[in-house]
Amino acid sequence: MTQLDVRPQAGDPVRDAAPADGVRGKGLGGNSVGLLGSAVIGISTVAPVYCLTSTLGSTAGEVGLQMPAVFLAGFLPMLLVAFAYRELNKAVPDCGTSFTWTVKAFGPRVGWMCGWGLVIATIIVLSNLAGVATSYFWLLAGEISGSGSVAALDHNKPVHILTCLILIAVATAISYRGMTATKGIQYALVGLQLVVLALFVVMAVQKAHSGEFASSLHFSWTWLNPFAVKSFATFTAGLSLAIFVYWGWDACLTANEETTGSEKTPGRAALIAMVVLVASYLATAVAAQMAVGSGGSGLGLANRDTSDNVFAALAGPIMGPGLGVLLFVAVLASAAASLQTTFIPVARTVLAMSTYEALPASYARVHPRFKTPGRATVTAGVATGVFYTVMTLVSEHVLVDTIYALGLMICFYYALTAFACAWFFRAELTRSVRDLVFKGLFPVLGGILLAAVFGKTLYDMWNPAYGSGSSVFGVGSVFVIGVGLLLLGVVLMLVMQRRSPAFFRGEVLTKETPALVMED
Repeated sequence: MTQLDVRPQAGDPVRDAAPADGVRGKGLGGNSVGLLGSAVIGISTVAPVYCLTSTLGSTAGEVGLQMPAVFLAGFLPMLLVAFAYRELNKAVPDCGTSFTWTVKAFGPRVGWMCGWGLVIATIIVLSNLAGVATSYFWLLAGEISGSGSVAALDHNKPVHILTCLILIAVATAISYRGMTATKGIQYALVGLQLVVLALFVVMAVQKAHSGEFASSLHFSWTWLNPFAVKSFATFTAGLSLAIFVYWGWDACLTANEETTGSEKTPGRAALIAMVVLVASYLATAVAAQMAVGSGGSGLGLANRDTSDNVFAALAGPIMGPGLGVLLFVAVLASAAASLQTTFIPVARTVLAMSTYEALPASYARVHPRFKTPGRATVTAGVATGVFYTVMTLVSEHVLVDTIYALGLMICFYYALTAFACAWFFRAELTRSVRDLVFKGLFPVLGGILLAAVFGKTLYDMWNPAYGSGSSVFGVGSVFVIGVGLLLLGVVLMLVMQRRSPAFFRGEVLTKETPALVMED
């Protein structure tokens, strides 16, 4: 059984229930997931097929033929941060991950905001995934039925919202039932995605060699050279998109208390997921560019008419009308699978924050049968449904700009976690070369890179031209949404500071608070 040492505080009903020795678990189901299952959860949360169809065109539009190089460059800061996650998980394998670690390194307020960044980023992603899954559901239904009117139902706002809410409810229910139920479904959905991507890569390369498309190109190693990008501003814009396509791999770590060998397995699974993702992205990017080029017309990846959904445009020409439907199925499976697993990090982060009194105690409740943070999971589902519905009814531009603001949240909490690693282990950095590199140098480099992207994105967001082009009193709406959501976190933190002063005085969770204790 996986348990967590936390010092009990008198007067708290949750803490008063702790055993006399002070060792208390959060109640999650231990040993539910192995190495393969954990890696699959990480891959699924990232949603590789969905990310590719959404960003291949946009990235090609920013950096042209260097699109594969930018995907490779985006992998670097994520890999460096992954080492930070691995080292921190070895020392403190807690489902609160970034929240718990940054509290231990920098104190309760910085840690609370880091946890908030993770939670709000996940809610934004969940709402976007639900919307994409809904659109592809009706698109696929129209393809199968051969009816344009069926596919057009996606443009009917009441039907779209209702379908989206049903998908969110189904995903919430599956996540509520526990890691075992989640794992079984994910094997099938992730397997489908990778098989279809492999098929697409093979057929795209064949099309490139056949010369069927006038825009086809021969492969060049210069495509993998990030220094060939025209300007730093262009490179940063492309890098911001590339960082987005890797977000979510840390779901492996938030399930650490439910994983066999919680100290080492989640870190290894995260690295496996990262390698699978970068290999898939590079292979697909190179193959697609060979087949149709990165031009702005026709089938070119940078064509503005199709760049937001590249696979919808390339499915038929590259895979044919029969096999092309598989790409639609794969995108739907990708969004649906990620919609389900993305509940894992947000629910378990909220569980940890509640356990350590950073949020109301009611969110620390774990279902006695399914061993999941039931209340936190349901709350995340409701918040996602409400967020998507309100944003869709207010304006589609608001929803689009909210998604653009997501990059700010990702860089915010990943960078904080990376810096927390170096600070947490600062006394150990001179112990060996390995400790210096993996606990200090790599995390700090990753944090600096992400902090630089955070700063550049924040600067660009001020311009109303960023995102949908809308503004609020002359300030870009993406900036208003991104900074506004972070400031909302500050307000909620001040409210919780009045309700739970012990946590914010540093009395509940400190660096000395014991980590997990594994019991047979």
